Amino acid sequence: MHGTLKHPPGFNHFDYVNPNAPKGGLLVQGGFGTFDSLNPFIVKGNAVSGIGLIYDTLTTKGQDEPFSEYGLLAEKIELSPPGTRNAWVIFHLHNKARFSDGKPVTAADVVFTFNLLTKGALPLYRAYYKDVTKAEALDKHRVRFTLADADNAELPLILGQLTVLPQHYWQDKDFNAVNLDVPVGSGPYVVDAVKPGRSITYKRNPNYWGKDLAVNKGRHNFDKIRYIYYRDLTIMHEAFKAGEIDVKAENQAKRWKQGYTFPAVKSGEVITREFAHQRNQGMQSFVFNTRRPIFASIKVREALNYAYDFEWANKNLFYASYTRSYSYFSNSELAARGLPRGRELQILDAYRTKLPPRLFTEPPRVVRSDGKGGIRANLRQALKLLAEEGWQLKKGKLMKDGKQMQMEILLVQKAFERVVNPFVQNLKRLGIDANMRLVDTSQYIKRVRAFDFDVLVYSFAQSESPGNEQRDFWSSVAADLPGSRNVVGIKDPVIDELIEKLTRAKSRQELIAYTRALDRILLWGFYVIPHWHITSDRIAYWDKFATPAKTPTSGVQLDTWWLKDTQ
Repeated sequence: MHGTLKHPPGFNHFDYVNPNAPKGGLLVQGGFGTFDSLNPFIVKGNAVSGIGLIYDTLTTKGQDEPFSEYGLLAEKIELSPPGTRNAWVIFHLHNKARFSDGKPVTAADVVFTFNLLTKGALPLYRAYYKDVTKAEALDKHRVRFTLADADNAELPLILGQLTVLPQHYWQDKDFNAVNLDVPVGSGPYVVDAVKPGRSITYKRNPNYWGKDLAVNKGRHNFDKIRYIYYRDLTIMHEAFKAGEIDVKAENQAKRWKQGYTFPAVKSGEVITREFAHQRNQGMQSFVFNTRRPIFASIKVREALNYAYDFEWANKNLFYASYTRSYSYFSNSELAARGLPRGRELQILDAYRTKLPPRLFTEPPRVVRSDGKGGIRANLRQALKLLAEEGWQLKKGKLMKDGKQMQMEILLVQKAFERVVNPFVQNLKRLGIDANMRLVDTSQYIKRVRAFDFDVLVYSFAQSESPGNEQRDFWSSVAADLPGSRNVVGIKDPVIDELIEKLTRAKSRQELIAYTRALDRILLWGFYVIPHWHITSDRIAYWDKFATPAKTPTSGVQLDTWWLKDTQ
């Protein structure tokens, strides 16, 4: 989006692949919970893992660049000249592009897909493509999108991320129906076998139209990829130890330290490896649902931050392996730090009367403790803030208007109980009637989409180049759309305006300034209690795979691995 592409026109392959990697074999991975749908584009249902393997997009991302897209279904991209009143972008489709049933991918399919996704699919598509006013097929291989805002530099790139669906397959079907019908795609794999709720197997399409493209060289090396589902992560780990799963990304520090001492690890049959990355870590956190009256107060939200003791948890639960998340864009240059200055200060100054005064005088910070469980001072500060909102501790209960403060923390992973329980105990020390609720995957997804929760463990994943997707995270419109990622329920005109200006940033430095300003406002809103992050991918795998010499900055890419003994 800003600067130049790393790989020039006519390049042969990405430099984080082995272009001569052999093809063949089976890769088995684990899936958590269950699934009841093969449609990842709709609000209803629980979509199966890996379904993106059957689809192609107009362009594909370079995994070692902040935001660069290279042609996939589209072999050429044409932009309107600077200053054009009705700006546009035209994608020229490959003549050879085919769906898995052999029918050609056409501009009409692109238009059909765009209209389908922006009118009846997940809310994120409406937010993502808000500034596209028209999609039209100019001929069989050219599709033009007319843009409402010529200054939205990201828009042509994210249009390139559009998954293209076959009109001939979907036009007579109910797109929003939840079922396990096998769809037609245009990607490197097709669905081979489905065991409802238990497993799905994909097989590499030998007739895949794009297998010789430069962007695909050295990728998609396995003949088959299978996901086996487990309703418990402990059982999934045992399945990995037994060799039922080939590769496992480990997200539990305790298990990474203690759970990989079984014989196959000691003999070298299983490899445990940390792959360093430079990904924007976004924000994992306890999220407050501000639609609930008790969380509408910023002081209440700030007070509850004092009840979480990360330092104790990191020492006693996580083997000191994590870094506290300090930003919605942690581990990146986009994170707000120190006091606002330069262009960021200029941006925030325009809204000074609508922002908390200390945003300008204090750096954003997370509440810390001594790491020894001594958080009495923090709890006293919490009670002080709560008292300013009318909450009083009476006979061990935090009361207001004759009612005790209550909250439920919604969980889907049993392993998180040990993480959440100390926090719950601290909340109870404040006199709050707090509890955890562990639900199955289907119920969890349903409740999150309906915003039916008090507090949630949730991750806001971010890219290196934030843009139109921020509407789905934080905008007032998204707050009222079931299934959006604005789970917090934020409705702030200043944030709405900043998001729109962020999407129009004309340079990387301007984008950084607007993102830092947005980050700072979100942090001072105390919408979440920040968790932690790690700057490596912890991967365990059976020693039958080979990996490329280079790992891209975005981290491990399993589609570039291959089986060692494949000839």
